[in-house]
Amino acid sequence: MPQMDPELFDRGQFQAELALKSSPIPAFKKAIRQAREVLDERFASGRDIRRLVEDRAWFVDQILHEAWVRFDWSEDADIALVAVGGYGRGELHPYSDIDLLILLDNADHEIFRTPIEAFLTLLWDIGLEVGQSVRSVEECAEEARADLTVITNLMESRTIAGPERLRQRMIEVTSPQRMWPSLQFFLAKREEQAKRHAKYNDTEYNLEPNVKGSPGGLRDIQTILWIARRQFGTLNLHAMVGQGFLIESEYSLLASSQEFLWKVRYALHMLAGRAEDRLLFDHQRRIAGLLGFEETDAKLAVERFMQKYYRVVMGIAELNDLINQHFEEVILSTGKICQLKPLNSRFQLRDGYIEASNPNVFKRTPFAILEIFVLMAQHPEIKGVRADTIRLLRDHRHLIDDEFRSDIRNTSLFIELFKSSQGIHRNLRRMNRYGILGRYLPEFGHIVGQMQHDLFHIYTVDAHTLNLIKHLRKLRRPELAEKFPLASKVIDKLPKPELIYLAGLYHDIGKGRGGDHSALGAVDAEAFAHRHHLPAWDTRLIVWLVQNHLTMSTTAQRKDLSDPQVIFDFAQLVGDQTHLDYLYVLTVADINATNPSLWNSWRASLLRQLYTETKRALLRGLENPLDREEQIRQTQSAALDILARAGIDPDDAEQLWSQLGDDYFLRHTAGDVAWHTEAIIQHPASDGPLVLIRETAQRDVEGATQIFIYAPDQHDFFAVTVAAMDQLNLNIHDARIITSTSQFTLDTYIVLDADGGSIGDNPERIREIRAGLIDTLKNPDDYPSIIQRRVPRQLKHFAFAPRLTIHNDAQRPVTVLDLTAPDRPGLLARIGKIFLDFDLSLQNAKITTLGERVEDVFFVTDAANQPLSDPQLCARLQQAIVQQLSDADSTVAPERISI
Repeated sequence: MPQMDPELFDRGQFQAELALKSSPIPAFKKAIRQAREVLDERFASGRDIRRLVEDRAWFVDQILHEAWVRFDWSEDADIALVAVGGYGRGELHPYSDIDLLILLDNADHEIFRTPIEAFLTLLWDIGLEVGQSVRSVEECAEEARADLTVITNLMESRTIAGPERLRQRMIEVTSPQRMWPSLQFFLAKREEQAKRHAKYNDTEYNLEPNVKGSPGGLRDIQTILWIARRQFGTLNLHAMVGQGFLIESEYSLLASSQEFLWKVRYALHMLAGRAEDRLLFDHQRRIAGLLGFEETDAKLAVERFMQKYYRVVMGIAELNDLINQHFEEVILSTGKICQLKPLNSRFQLRDGYIEASNPNVFKRTPFAILEIFVLMAQHPEIKGVRADTIRLLRDHRHLIDDEFRSDIRNTSLFIELFKSSQGIHRNLRRMNRYGILGRYLPEFGHIVGQMQHDLFHIYTVDAHTLNLIKHLRKLRRPELAEKFPLASKVIDKLPKPELIYLAGLYHDIGKGRGGDHSALGAVDAEAFAHRHHLPAWDTRLIVWLVQNHLTMSTTAQRKDLSDPQVIFDFAQLVGDQTHLDYLYVLTVADINATNPSLWNSWRASLLRQLYTETKRALLRGLENPLDREEQIRQTQSAALDILARAGIDPDDAEQLWSQLGDDYFLRHTAGDVAWHTEAIIQHPASDGPLVLIRETAQRDVEGATQIFIYAPDQHDFFAVTVAAMDQLNLNIHDARIITSTSQFTLDTYIVLDADGGSIGDNPERIREIRAGLIDTLKNPDDYPSIIQRRVPRQLKHFAFAPRLTIHNDAQRPVTVLDLTAPDRPGLLARIGKIFLDFDLSLQNAKITTLGERVEDVFFVTDAANQPLSDPQLCARLQQAIVQQLSDADSTVAPERISI
């Protein structure tokens, strides 16, 4: 704490200003405002952050002391003003809690009620928000005995005004000898930390992490210090070096990590103007600039800043593991007889934890650095690594060099880990946490902590990669067979499961370098395979999977799977059933590991359809592709079988079908054709539009809802329909538009509720949707107004210029509009209105929402049902769509038009 800092607080000037006015409030407010400006200016100029937070605590001490002495407390009065909590440690960020304890000698509060109330009122009036409690020494003991938070707060205390003896008595009556002995305190704090980590999904890698509370955050460092204080009476990081809990290098790392997080937290408070500990998108870019991060060709400044943040908290989490393991050994195991069990000449188990048999194991036999993780995979009963051995691993990481990476013993051990029956993901995660994986695979080291600044990828690249391997492993569990029925069957058929894990390890490893990450990753994967002496077929498969890991998802979500040519082209790419099986399983795991909210039964059904149709094409032989007529005959025949069982006259069905055209049967399953046909035949024309609604998937799986509409065609049908769905709070994920020769439209929409959830078996909601659509379609001239909803907070931070390409399809007489734009409320309704204004007919649409952006494909024709042929019309159409979807601050760049 500084002794005196006139720039921050000039007591003489303050006293003079107090004397000038009848009320003290202006002088206090002015001092607080000036101090904040001085401190913020010092922060911006790069002042040492530790000094800054101590300076703020010192300044608040002065203000509180000046406020306290305005009231009539004698020096011998049995009352003291005590700082507790973080403020008690002498650390304050701009808007941190100022926790105060007004400490009394006895429980008779009435003696001091009037001055205490006046004192607190003054603090409120001058804008100093404090958290306060008024307790006697004995009341402190009672509260502390019952509440872990209270005892923790009281452990960190300083007397600001009044007699120090009161605080000393409070410390004595709340000491470990009286309550919360170190064993009980440690267990309670460990449980508290586990619950807090669970709130943040037990990961350091949240999109908008909490700098204080998330795993690896400031609270983890404080927890270490609290436990040390209770056990050893010290509340100082460096003192833990003397206790043997940290070595000097670990202390330096922990101290520098704390200082980095303090800088982030200080900037957060300063920008938010309040006590904000969430690193929201609202602030990430500006903090990156404040802390000096700059753009590069490959990475945004915000991505470089967040990568630094994630690496820092990951390092804290690693040290947190090590120190807590130490605490457990010292506090919980004292006096116990340990159980030793040798594993081999290098490792043994001590009370279920693996440890090196001697401190020189890694130095004498460096391959043991990898062997320890293989042993843990082979012995799943091992609880973890003992603290001393974690430290030995950290101390010997430097031995992993090019010679180590090329040693046949090490390459063999690494591949052996991937062939283990259990523990692959768990031990890869340990290797990553202990800094081994990024050293053994330097290309993996580059993606550690790397965040993509969007809402689609909610994990860092390394966390996503390990999460993908975790999902691959989970697919083999019987309990997941219901959610992933096809993937669970397919993964069991893979001839070499380890190859899918290795492909998963490398699938995103090329990210963050600029360029096509699939191509870059394929080069790295090939080098890895050669270094690890994999057979040629294994190498080719891994490289192919990395190169093509996005292809199946892109094809399923962005192409027309009813087109036999799309299936044939994809079947040619995969070439055989084995490649199809590997790619399907990798795709399912990749989607689930990217963002859990992405997986729903609609995406599942698209992938399953692509897999099934491709499998048929491969069985038939690529030299015998299925033509459109054969596919139509198969669909109609299967649909007739279903209709016959429902008692529908085949002649009635075929008469209806004769009006529908080939595309209808190519785009719908036999089950859907039968469902539509039966309803249309039984629907009186006088009843107006027919609207059918049902779930697209089986029970117990979150699914989309299918809405089928049959009504007389009208030019504004799509525009009116999507505007009505927008008013009904529905998100459209797919649209199939068919117009019959009798001028009836048969449209199928796949929808979810606006919040991304399933409509499910909700009769009231289904009635509301059906009634709303029928009413709108009966009165199309009353065009629904496009709802002006607020853009959600997170989406606001991902403004970019929409990109639209226009070209005519080579195979079909349609024009393709390929759109990428920021996701905004009412987007499809706006596009529908533009199609109406330009006299366009929508033939089909593929709707894909990926986090903060949409990637939609529209197939349109002109009023004569012909592809667009006028370049000027296309240019005007492009301009209208881009301008309609542009945010005010985004820069619009022209895109390709080819007709």
